[in-house]
Amino acid sequence: MRIAPGSTVGRLQTALPFDALENRILLGHALGLTRVGLITQSERTLNAAEAQALEALVERRLKGEPIAYIVGRREFFGLDFHVTSAVLIPRPDTELLVELALERLPPQGRMLDMGTGSGAIAVAVAHTRADAQVWALDVSEEALEVARGNAASNGAHVHFLRSDWFEALGDERFDLIASNPPYIAEADAHLSQGDLRFEPAGALTDHADGLSALRTIAAGAPRHLAPQGWLLMEHGYDQAAQVRALLESHGYTEVQSWKDLAGIERVTGARRAPRLC
Repeated sequence: MRIAPGSTVGRLQTALPFDALENRILLGHALGLTRVGLITQSERTLNAAEAQALEALVERRLKGEPIAYIVGRREFFGLDFHVTSAVLIPRPDTELLVELALERLPPQGRMLDMGTGSGAIAVAVAHTRADAQVWALDVSEEALEVARGNAASNGAHVHFLRSDWFEALGDERFDLIASNPPYIAEADAHLSQGDLRFEPAGALTDHADGLSALRTIAAGAPRHLAPQGWLLMEHGYDQAAQVRALLESHGYTEVQSWKDLAGIERVTGARRAPRLC
């Protein structure tokens, strides 16, 4: 789409080819203006450099690139997160996992976020619960770099660790383990649609049936959970029954699933039985 120098801010907010929110985000990002600035400077005209910058953003969006990657930001749990193509874009569905973790984490409790990506889960919990000791791990150093930055910018104290699931944890134990692991099956058509086309494949799919990461976490968590500690895992829209069966097979207690705002069973969790070691 050609953006002509001399176009006004006000006209462009309706002339750009996306919905009103996306138009505003792209225009504000290109010009360095807040929402209020776009209103108060609606008669401002773009110079050639600004028009070119906006045109480049519009072309990226027309090719399907997610808004969050274009502007490098996404809000999650009321906090501002920096995102890059090295991490998944935080989604509102995952806020359910944070809420459940906050409800179950005891005072001065220890929590582990496995496969932290942008750090959204760990940072949201640590920001809300300054009394907690929050750890977060990921196998990707690029993801950990993004997560560390998000912890710093949101004033959250999180201990980050590079680890392939439990590999580098040693004998550490936690009152709660939470994870939003790769759970999309390799053959799922959604991987070639929408925003998922641009997100890191290794954070979306296990390159198998969608359950292998969930199996690994369920099998390894008891060794790193305090007696009766909680394991909470986000999963796909049709996987709740399978994840409940998986947890029951490993001897967990109080196995249950929780629904997201769309009424979909999105998180399944359970407690480590006292007899497990």
